[in-house]
Amino acid sequence: MVRVGGEGWFDRTRGRVIAASAVAAAGLLVFHRAVPDSGVGAGSLLESFLPWLGAVVVVLLVLALLRRSAVALVALLLPGAAWTYLFGGLLLPASGAGPRDLVVVQHNVSDENTDPEGTARVLADAGPDLIALQELVPGALPAYRRALAADYPHHAVRGTVGLWSRYPLADARHVDIKPREVTESWSRGLRAVVRTPHGDIAAYVAHLPSVRLRAGGFASARRDESARLLGRAVAAEELDTVVLLGDLNGTVDDRGLAPLTRRMNVAERGFALSFPAAFPVARIDQVMARSATVERIGTLPATGSDHLPVVARITLG
Repeated sequence: MVRVGGEGWFDRTRGRVIAASAVAAAGLLVFHRAVPDSGVGAGSLLESFLPWLGAVVVVLLVLALLRRSAVALVALLLPGAAWTYLFGGLLLPASGAGPRDLVVVQHNVSDENTDPEGTARVLADAGPDLIALQELVPGALPAYRRALAADYPHHAVRGTVGLWSRYPLADARHVDIKPREVTESWSRGLRAVVRTPHGDIAAYVAHLPSVRLRAGGFASARRDESARLLGRAVAAEELDTVVLLGDLNGTVDDRGLAPLTRRMNVAERGFALSFPAAFPVARIDQVMARSATVERIGTLPATGSDHLPVVARITLG
């Protein structure tokens, strides 16, 4: 028995199940890539909610205190340290704004949004340099054009994705990221050159296929195929500086997005959980960059979409 602070007793023999659970949580955090998909997407599903293992650690801590278990408390140092290493940096303050910063907004506006004008105002009020939109349906597109025209005179739309910019755009074109199984009309990728005061950058806007949690497992094959196609397009990009904005239907920890995350920088600060808007549990709306740093990412107020908009500050190299 160990006496702590003169009050209460902490037993070395109690809490072994809690301690084992703590070690397991640490293992999942550190070795999540070793968890196989096994045909049901188990590894990808775990990685989609990996930061939430921190909540498991908190629950285990409470149980360890209630059980007064010294073994469990010591064991909890492992997942606590692992979580802090992986995600603690996201909680730190970002560096101050600099002269080579670019502010961008990314938003899946939803094809069922009944207030495109109000949505556009929320996005423009953040004062970004670039606005990327997905699920642009023909009926709502004129409303976005009208609402954004004054502050964002340059825009390009391909299929259901679009880019609005304070700076001139050039060489706007469709990027083919359609999975082979999709036979209907499907255009969800756009690339354009943004003529910023700090030089040309290639801006990509993308909307990867949705994933589904079904009885047979985590279905992400179409999303993963589309991510590979987008990764190849980014790899072939001739301009050094690349910015990717999109609803990628995956978190940056999800192995399905590895064709992108291994080539591009992700946000260094901020969680910015964006989906679902009513109770966000994951950030599937992403801002990534090559030859530039995504300093911080955050969310904007809710719109008529089932996603929250995200806003990021990018420091150009």
